[in-house]
Amino acid sequence: MPRKVTLNTKAPDFELEDTSGRPVRLSDYLGKKSVILIFNRGFV
Repeated sequence: MPRKVTLNTKAPDFELEDTSGRPVRLSDYLGKKSVILIFNRGFV
């Protein structure tokens, strides 16, 4: 079940695979200037 996220709070850490199948965590980018997340619903 998804966790509820509220405004003005830190994003929860999560892990997904990159296009090469390697795991990447949001926390891997902690301290970097910015992170852009793009979630596609799929190809139609």
